[in-house]
Amino acid sequence: MEHVTVADEGPIRIVALNNPAKGNAISKPMAEAVQAAMAEFDRRDDLRVAILTATGTRAFTFGADVADPPELWRAVPTVGFRPLKPVICAVEGWCVGGGIVLAMMCDLMVCGSTAKFYYPEAKLGLTGGMISGLVSRIPHKVAMEIMLLCRTVDAQRAERIGLVNEVVPEGEALATAKGWALDLAGMAPMVLHEIKRMVTEEILPRGPSEQMAIHGQRMAAIRGSADFAEGKAAFREKRAPRFEGR
Repeated sequence: MEHVTVADEGPIRIVALNNPAKGNAISKPMAEAVQAAMAEFDRRDDLRVAILTATGTRAFTFGADVADPPELWRAVPTVGFRPLKPVICAVEGWCVGGGIVLAMMCDLMVCGSTAKFYYPEAKLGLTGGMISGLVSRIPHKVAMEIMLLCRTVDAQRAERIGLVNEVVPEGEALATAKGWALDLAGMAPMVLHEIKRMVTEEILPRGPSEQMAIHGQRMAAIRGSADFAEGKAAFREKRAPRFEGR
């Protein structure tokens, strides 16, 4: 794909944001490409673990591409795609704005030693709201500091506050994530899936922006269904509809 690179290494799918010249800013087609790659990952039984990363070490992403604004939720784990398989985030360089949302919603995260996390939306006057979920993933006061004061968090502090699992030398985040993924691929899938299901569906709260995005997808699926097409045809033809549940 043009906007992301997708590589399968045995049971591991690696999806990388791929526009380093623009700091891997997330455009509309990039968000859609991430969603498509992860949806295919979810469907394939031979793939056990996914890694979400980016090309280069300058930036994981500078956030949404203002020149081509995305529906960012499409690229967000547990929102735009909801596999019960583990998803690991490997971050190098800057992780800005919506990039923090992508990263924090993964199950595990590793970052290079020069990584920096920055959420500047309070200075820009716009937010999608999904960042509010940060308060359920790290201590409340620290999350509020990041969101309200727009303070940059370096890799070492990100590890201390629990935003990332481990800090590794610059350029080694992806290799470390692959090692974790191989470990996970050897675990019992049913156990991993059930643990993740309980955590994401029953324990971690969903903010209003997450709920709205998920609800919107469900309603869109109904509007695009064969049953809706059949219902409209039956109405026009003045006959009883023959619904098939698809």
